[in-house]
Amino acid sequence: MQAVTCSCCGALPDSRPRGIAGLGIREWICECGVTHDRDENAARNILALGHERPVEGIPGA
Repeated sequence: MQAVTCSCCGALPDSRPRGIAGLGIREWICECGVTHDRDENAARNILALGHERPVEGIPGA
């Protein structure tokens, strides 16, 4: 299971959901003060990672 990283500051705060038991936690607050919805935070992290990778094999991209 991936670590829950704050999509705002990149921290791995102690308040983040963890493990199987943490799946029921839908909202958490980072040490930077931002309140996160679990799914929205994950989507922002995935989008950020996608922007870091070069596009390969797509003509015109």
